[in-house]
Amino acid sequence: MGKKSKKKKKPLTENDLMKIEIARELGIWEQIEKDGWESMSNAACGRIGGIMSKRLKEKKRREE
Repeated sequence: MGKKSKKKKKPLTENDLMKIEIARELGIWEQIEKDGWESMSNAACGRIGGIMSKRLKEKKRREE
């Protein structure tokens, strides 16, 4: 049994769902599903983080 079976599944937060959505848009979700988030390059992590920040700022601006 690998590491994946030992991890407890936590409920996904709104940010987790956004991260998954962005990964799908960038075309890297299949790799993440197969190899885990650890398999992503620093550049891919940065792209997802940057897009998330932008969307969260836009969302906050709309709510004000």
